[in-house]
This record gives sequence, structure tokens and C-alpha cells, in this order.
Amino acid sequence: MTSILDIPRVNTPAGGWHGDMPGPFLTAASEPLIAGAPDLRGTWRALEVTINGEPAPENMPMWKHIERIEQAGDRVIVTAGHVIHDFAHVDGTFENGCHDVLEIDLKTPMVVSASYEDGVLVLRPQGIPGIEVKRWREGEYLMWEYHGAFSMKLERII
Repeated sequence: MTSILDIPRVNTPAGGWHGDMPGPFLTAASEPLIAGAPDLRGTWRALEVTINGEPAPENMPMWKHIERIEQAGDRVIVTAGHVIHDFAHVDGTFENGCHDVLEIDLKTPMVVSASYEDGVLVLRPQGIPGIEVKRWREGEYLMWEYHGAFSMKLERII
């Protein structure tokens, strides 16, 4: 049995990853999801993107968004765009959260905590009080809310 503790943390490589998405990192982990964790596992693509409740313009890059979410035990890894965000433990602490870089420039450091709250994965960046990024399931779909900036409904492709 391979524990999530046996799998080293992963981070975005310098300059981000390009080309094909890197392979999954938690495939060897055998721990079931912790109680209260929504099952967000899979590779997802944008189906609907809204800004202020209205469809986002069709030329926005968000329409081409694809992300993979891996989960085992209380660990979550989100791979998307050019980044790999590894939350070593979803326990609401910055210490065990994601220590990586921002997607916008692939070099600005960021630290983000993660917690499960009422069936929702809630991410909170350090040093920016009140900002939350949320992911949850609605039936077969993954929902993603980026603190009022946009909302996305994603469909599973793998």
C-alpha cells in the first residue's frame, strides 16, 4: 500500500510545463478520499464560462481550459494551463497547502491553503484575505468559482 506521504510533492517546473500535460502523480496512492471530500477526480474541460452571470466572450482563453484533478487521502493535485498545484494535505493550513507559482507569469511565488467545506474544495491564497477559489460537483459536472471573477462548468473528458 502506497501512502500519499510516500509520494514526493510536485511543483510547476521552471517556466511551466508546455506541450502535453504531464502524467498523473498520485496513481500509486492507495488511500481512499477522506470523509467530507467531494470526488473531483478526472480530467475536465470548460463547458460553460460566465462572468457576472453572463457568458464570457468566445475569444477568451478560459473556453479552452482543461484541468486534471487528482485526489488520494487528503491530498489534491491540480494540473492545468502550465502549472502543477500540489496541496500536500487539505487541512486549511498554509504549511500543508500549495507552495508554487502563479499561472499568470509562472514565477511569482504563491502559497494557498485548501479545505473541504460542505462538499466544496475551498482554496485561499495567503496574504489576500477574503479571496476564495471553489470547486465542487453538481451531478456529473465540476463547478469552479474564482472569487467572483468568473465561474465555470466543466465536463469530464477522462
